[in-house]
Amino acid sequence: MTKKESTKKHKHSDDADNIARITVDNRSRTDRKANGKAMRLAVPLASHAAWQAPPHRRDPIELLIESGVGRVPELLPIRYGRMLQSPFTFYRGAAAIMTADLAGLPKTGIQVQACGDCHLVNFGSFATPERRQIFAINDFDETLPAPWEWDIKRLVASFVVAGRNNGLTADESREAALACVRSYREQMREFSKMQALEVWYFSIDIDTVLETIEDDITRECSKKRFAKARNRDVMDEDFPSMVTFENGEHRIRDNPPLIYHLQTEEATAVNARVREAFDRYRDTLADDRRVLLDRYEFKDIAMKVVGVGSVGTRCSIALLMGGAEEPLFLQVKEARTSVLEPYAGRSEYANNGERVVMGQRLMLSASDIFLGWVEGKEGNHFYIRQLRDMKLKPLVELFTPSVMNQYADLCGWVLAHAHARSGDAAKIAGYLGKKEDFDEALADFAEAYADQNEQDYKALQRAVHEGRLEVYIES
Repeated sequence: MTKKESTKKHKHSDDADNIARITVDNRSRTDRKANGKAMRLAVPLASHAAWQAPPHRRDPIELLIESGVGRVPELLPIRYGRMLQSPFTFYRGAAAIMTADLAGLPKTGIQVQACGDCHLVNFGSFATPERRQIFAINDFDETLPAPWEWDIKRLVASFVVAGRNNGLTADESREAALACVRSYREQMREFSKMQALEVWYFSIDIDTVLETIEDDITRECSKKRFAKARNRDVMDEDFPSMVTFENGEHRIRDNPPLIYHLQTEEATAVNARVREAFDRYRDTLADDRRVLLDRYEFKDIAMKVVGVGSVGTRCSIALLMGGAEEPLFLQVKEARTSVLEPYAGRSEYANNGERVVMGQRLMLSASDIFLGWVEGKEGNHFYIRQLRDMKLKPLVELFTPSVMNQYADLCGWVLAHAHARSGDAAKIAGYLGKKEDFDEALADFAEAYADQNEQDYKALQRAVHEGRLEVYIES
């Protein structure tokens, strides 16, 4: 595929209905809200409570193995090892399994730009181009237009799974789930009253987040973490730990098996292809960003193992230098076909990196200034962004019941905003209503699906014990 073709949208004349897309309804807000309310007749709110594995449910381990096809084989044992740590880490890596389950559940037919892997760890803080710290969704590898219900169900269930992992009682875990969906429902109602531009410009600043933290100790610890992220100096902190100076050249420091350089005979050829690909990545940036990028010189690239669900995909760190004292670290992540695609339809973008970038821009009020995409010579798709830019993830494993509830409320708010940007907030709000029927239904679902997740986790343990999967346990 040529560069020109790789940046075009798919054009299908014979299977257009298989393309995932969001339709816009320009009727009045009142009419759209009424339409959403009427949907309760066809899809009752209580219908979202049920989860029972269907008779012909696919083997979760088969789905897990299937999702590993095309990944770097040598890294798959690390992926399985991380998922083996607990039912919580298993859940984080099991987006493909849950999506297959969600696809068979009731849905209203209202599409949004969905995250696709919406769990509580995939939220966090990062910097806007104006250097504000905001709190938002921060993982878009699976993003695609899809039913709004899929994101909220995966998010709410993640709070029950995480609550159990933290030793919370059943009531405490359920309360966190309720706090999340209640916030989503109430905030969606508020967004439904706003003008489109108001929703588009809206963001949740870190100062607003800090105000919501009721626990004094947690609030002070959070202030310190956010301040450290805000004041991080790449040259003084990241550069010494991540870079060496060898033979007159700056080079990324190896830390195998998590950060490493290719050692094959093809390494030189691969590096040459990477440098050429960076020129094509540059073409996806706006003109002003190109001028900025051109101030830096490409120096080195190394493979990097990231996350849980992403392990095995071709991810790397690129080091660029602006003179001797201005490092720029970029993260290069492989973008594969979304796990939503078999059930929601194909992406309209030929390049999955572009799918990720465009999905992120739809769901967020701000994005990284270096966010772009490229197709490699071998046909792999990638997206590129800064490695760290005031990024901070929540320490979920340390959350007390009260902090978990407050965090659940915040995540529900963030997801409602992301869906309101691309979807029809009035219809969704009309469907959800003012009462707590949907909240209780999703809490029931979350508890039932957390049970299913534990069964699937045990299936992983059996698969490892039987030698069906090879694992690498990190020290």
